[in-house]
Amino acid sequence: MLNKLIVPIVNHKFLSLLLALSLLVTAGCKSGFIGEQTASPTAENQTPPPTAAPIPLVVDGTRTSYADVVEKTSPAVVRIESEIKARQNPQQPMPQSPFDDFFNSPPMPPGGQQQQPRPQIERGAGSGVMVSADGYILTNNHVVEDAEKITVLMSDNKSYTAKAVGLDKPSDLAILKIEAANLPFLNLGNSDNVRVGDIVLAIGNPLGIGQSVTQGIISAKGRRTGLSDGNSFEDFLQTDAPINRGNSGGALVNLTGELIGINSQILSSGQSGGSIGIGFSIPSNMAKTVMEQLIANGRVRRGLLGVGIQPVTEAIKESFGLKDTKGVLVNEVRKGSAAEKAGIKRDDVVVAINGEAIDDSNILRNKVAGIQPGVEIKVKVVRDGKEQEFPVVLGELNPETAQNTPPTEDNKGENKSSEGGKLGVNLQPLPPQIARQLELPADSTGVVVTDVDQNGAAAQQGIARGDVIFEINRQPVSSLDDVKTALDKSGDKPILLLVSRKGQTIYLTVKPG
Repeated sequence: MLNKLIVPIVNHKFLSLLLALSLLVTAGCKSGFIGEQTASPTAENQTPPPTAAPIPLVVDGTRTSYADVVEKTSPAVVRIESEIKARQNPQQPMPQSPFDDFFNSPPMPPGGQQQQPRPQIERGAGSGVMVSADGYILTNNHVVEDAEKITVLMSDNKSYTAKAVGLDKPSDLAILKIEAANLPFLNLGNSDNVRVGDIVLAIGNPLGIGQSVTQGIISAKGRRTGLSDGNSFEDFLQTDAPINRGNSGGALVNLTGELIGINSQILSSGQSGGSIGIGFSIPSNMAKTVMEQLIANGRVRRGLLGVGIQPVTEAIKESFGLKDTKGVLVNEVRKGSAAEKAGIKRDDVVVAINGEAIDDSNILRNKVAGIQPGVEIKVKVVRDGKEQEFPVVLGELNPETAQNTPPTEDNKGENKSSEGGKLGVNLQPLPPQIARQLELPADSTGVVVTDVDQNGAAAQQGIARGDVIFEINRQPVSSLDDVKTALDKSGDKPILLLVSRKGQTIYLTVKPG
């Protein structure tokens, strides 16, 4: 079985020799054998070679070449080299050998003090796309993050020193600027109009071998790679156009020469990091929004609704009596948030924003984040089977997130119960000290999981020690008697739990064994 990796497609350890190639070279041969003498044609009898006719782009209605697209777009795709100073960890001495005293040891300075190691320079290489004639370049954040020197090399071999205008880690995008004029650039297309099956070209500088062009199709839209740390915004175009390390920040273009994506990540097998035909590009519409804010303000501001959300599964649909699985379930409304002020409540199902359907949690998150704070939006929800619409003035997203930890052995407490036996857990009422440690509101009530039977029903749904159960079958529980009553009423039906874990609230459906 392949060990799959999702990796940023940039070569962060830029090697002096990136590829070792074995070439057979036949030099100085006129007729195929070294040393064979042939007569040189004179000026009188020498005739110029015939000029090859260009291959037609379309033959019998079928495109035979993408040369016109490449000629139009490739000059705007650049190579980016970055330099980062990395000082060696003084607690980790350099490897030693028996010959260090003779060859490698630096001279000891007066006083016997060893000199501090010099900072090491790490070099990275990637790609970028010129998006204006006056030198703005769109690339990936991970290509230039922490770089102290950035060099841009054009397709005509001209080089420029670039400065970072703005970097945005959540979208993995960055804007660079070089001082030049009348540069080739690409126009951004509308990535919403891209269809699965459309032919695309990927242009970049893979493995440092020079600019390369590959062809493929759009394999999927709205992809998430799972590489996100929870603070990232992902809405990738997936393509099978071969892209590799060093293609990061390069262009994904359609056949009209428009930029529809910025190549960012690949799914690879083993440790090779090579292409297996699954690449991911940041759609141009997301890139445009980020780019405009970075150029104008040097940073990106994002709207915040202030709710916890999760997909509507078949189990959730059954538990809530919904008609279908469309929309996104609100499992938490944060105090003082834009959603609370507008009247949105937990258990509402968001089905549209500004009239556009919301099909999953990622679409909702990206949609809200793409709107400026302070802007009023219309949020349509389904509540108790009826649709309602709320005007919401968005707050502002703070990228810093609190990292909560589960309770330690010292504050587990001894008050265990078998009332959660149907679930396969031991429970106790939520003590104030655990509520404080989990950074829950002071008035929080619930029961905390103190132990889990790994063969039980709850463990199969990922419930772990330290989780706090607020509700069972939509009934609040704050004592062991509440738990027993709720579980007795459930019979053999699936049990709906509202669980808080590390600051996140989610509904889970548990089927009793």
